[in-house]
Amino acid sequence: MPRGACVCARRRMRALSPPWRRRGGRPRMRQKRPRMRKAAERLREAIPPLSFFPPEERQEGRGCVMAAGARVLVVGAGGIGCELLKDLVLSGFVDIDVIDLDTIDVSNLNRQFLFQKKHVGRSKAQVAKESVLQFHPKAKITAYHDSIMNQDYNVEFFRQFTLVMNALDNRAARNHVNRMCLAADVPLIESGTAGYLGQVTVIKKGVTECYECHPKPTQKTFPGCTIRNTPSEPIHCIVWAKYLFNQLFGEEDADQEVSPDRADPEAAWEPAEAEARARATSEDGDIKRVSTKEWAKSTGYDAVKLFTKLFKDDIRYLLTMDKLWRKRKPPVPLDWNEIQNQENSASEAQNESPSGLKDQQVLDVKSNARLFSKSIETLKAQLAGKGDGAELVWDKDDTSAMDFVTSAANLRMHIFSMNMKSRFDIKSMAGNIIPAIATTNAIIAGLIVLEGLKILSGKIDQCRAIFLNKQPNPRKKLLVPCALDPPNPNCYVCASKPEVTVKLNVHKVTVLTLQDKIVKEKFNMVAPDVQIEDGKGTILISSEEGETEANNPKTLSEFGIRNGTRLQADDFLQDYTLLINVLHCEELAKDVEFEVVGDDVLGPKPSEKPAKSITNGSEDGAKPSTSTARDADNDEDEDDDVLIVEMEEGPSGDEAEGKGRKRKLEEAAAERPGSKRARPSNDNNDEGEEVIALD
Repeated sequence: MPRGACVCARRRMRALSPPWRRRGGRPRMRQKRPRMRKAAERLREAIPPLSFFPPEERQEGRGCVMAAGARVLVVGAGGIGCELLKDLVLSGFVDIDVIDLDTIDVSNLNRQFLFQKKHVGRSKAQVAKESVLQFHPKAKITAYHDSIMNQDYNVEFFRQFTLVMNALDNRAARNHVNRMCLAADVPLIESGTAGYLGQVTVIKKGVTECYECHPKPTQKTFPGCTIRNTPSEPIHCIVWAKYLFNQLFGEEDADQEVSPDRADPEAAWEPAEAEARARATSEDGDIKRVSTKEWAKSTGYDAVKLFTKLFKDDIRYLLTMDKLWRKRKPPVPLDWNEIQNQENSASEAQNESPSGLKDQQVLDVKSNARLFSKSIETLKAQLAGKGDGAELVWDKDDTSAMDFVTSAANLRMHIFSMNMKSRFDIKSMAGNIIPAIATTNAIIAGLIVLEGLKILSGKIDQCRAIFLNKQPNPRKKLLVPCALDPPNPNCYVCASKPEVTVKLNVHKVTVLTLQDKIVKEKFNMVAPDVQIEDGKGTILISSEEGETEANNPKTLSEFGIRNGTRLQADDFLQDYTLLINVLHCEELAKDVEFEVVGDDVLGPKPSEKPAKSITNGSEDGAKPSTSTARDADNDEDEDDDVLIVEMEEGPSGDEAEGKGRKRKLEEAAAERPGSKRARPSNDNNDEGEEVIALD
C-alpha cells in the first residue's frame, strides 16, 4: 500500500475518534460537568415558554391552556392521589379541590412522597395541598379533610367541576362518586393500582359504560363454622384472631363470634354424651354462654385465664364434636403451665440473636404465649385509659393490636397443626396488604392527566381504558389501551329508567334486611327512601332518622308486598331513583336471603373464563371488622361468612371485569396482510393476557 494511503487512513480514524482520545488522555470529571451544565442550559433555551405559542398551537401541542381554565376535583390523596396532584400542577392545572378523610401514617411514607415524617398524624388532604403549593405557589388548591360520602357534597357540589379524578381505595366510595358524576353530568376518570398492575378508564354519562355497568366479582368467603371450628389455612386463624380482638377490646359483633359453633351442620353427635362433656368442660374452664367481653372483664382480663379458655377449654369442647374429626386431624389443646415449663427451643435461642429482620422471624409456641400475655396487658391498659364503655379499633399499625393478632393466630395455627407465620406475613394477611409500588402509582397518575387533557380538548372519542400489565403482552407492550364500551342498557345505575328485579321471600325478609342488605349494601344507596307503588305511596323506609324505625322488624308481606309488587327507591343525595320489582320465591338456596335477577347476564359471558380479580384495600365493599352488631336472633340461620380481601390499595377498574370482551385498538390495521392475529383475549395464560382486569 502506498505510504500516502496509510497516512490518509490514519487521519480518517483520528477524525472519527472521540476528542479526548485525540488529546492523548482520558477526560476529567471537572472538564465534563461544565459541558453537561451548558448542554442543559441550551436545552432549556431551546424549549420556549408556553406564551410563545399561538393559542391554537398551545391547545394542539401542549394542552396546558385548557388545563389552566379547568376546575378539577381529586378524590383521594393517597398513593395515586399524591402523584396525581403533583402531575396536575406541573401540567398547568391551577384550580384543584382535593378531599380525603384519612390521616398520614408512617407506613405511607415509602410511596406517598408529598408526606414526611413530621406530617404523621395530620390530614392527608391538607398536607398534600401544602406540599403541592411548593411546586406551583400561585395554584388555587382547596383541601377537605372529610368523606366524599358526606351529604354536604351533593350534586350541586359536583357540578362546580370540569372534571373529577378518582384516586380511591374502596368500592363503596367509588360507587358513590360514579353516581354523583352521572347525576351532575361531569366526566369521571377512574383509576387503581395493585402492585405492578394498574388501570385508568374514562366514564362519561351517555357515552361510556359507568363504574357499575357490570357486577363486581364475588369476594372470597369462608363459612363461620370453618373459622370457629375447623380452620385449615393460616388465613382462617388470622381472621379468628381479628374477631377475638373485637370481642375482647372492640365493638362486639354477633357475626364475629369466636367460640365453638354448636350449630355446625357437620357436628352431629349424641346429645346426651355431648351434654355431659360440655358440663365437664364448663366446670373445668368456666365456659358459659355469656358475652366474651363480659366474661373477660369478670376475670380482670387475666391473660392466663383467657389463654386457658381459648386454647385449652374451647379446643376440648371442639373435640366433643366427634364427627368433625373423622376425616380431619383433631386439634391439640395447649396448657399454659406446660408451655411455661418447656425449655427454650432452638428456634427461641435463635430469636435471641436474630440474623434477619425481627418481623420476619417465626416465634415458637412459648414465645407466642408470652407475647399473647404481654399484648393483653398493654391493650387492657389502653382500654382502661379511655374510660368506661370505651372500645379499641384494630389497626395493623398499632403495635399492641398487631402483637395480639400475631400471637393468637399463631397459637391457633399450632393447635390445628399448621406452620406458624412471621409477624410480617400475618400483618400482610390481616391488613389485607398487597405491596404498593410507587412507580405504578406514578405511571397511572400520568395516564390520568393525559386522559384528562383529551377530555378538556373535546376529544373524548380518543379516550381509552388503559391497562398496565406486569409483563409485556404478545405485542411486547406493558400498557394496553382498549376502546371504551358504550353504556350497558341493562345497567340499574346509568340506564335511562333504572329498574331491577329482586327474588326473595316476602314472608321472611324484613324491612331492615331490605334497607341494609338490599338497598344500601347491594344497590349502594347512602340515604334511601323506599315507597310502595300501591296507589297510596306507602312509605316503607325513610331517610329521616326515626321516622320508619317501627317498620324494621316487620316482614314485607305485612305491608301487602307480594309477587309483582313494585317499590320505588330514591336517594336524593345521589339524585338516583331505582324501581325494584319484587319476585316472590318460597325457597332460595341455602343461606341466601335474596337474589338480583339478571346479575349473571350482566357479567362475563358463560363461555369466558372469569377475569383475574384483585380486590381492594382496605376491604373494597367489605364491612369493617368493627361493624355494628346486628340482633343475633336475625342471624341464627346464617353462616357467618368472612370476606377475605387480599390487597391494601384496591385498584379500581371493577368496570374492567369481563374486559376479555373489550375491543382492542385497531393495531392490526398497521400489520402486514397475512400476519398472525393476536391470540383471543380470553386466553387465560398469564403471558398471553392482552388485558388484565382489575377490581
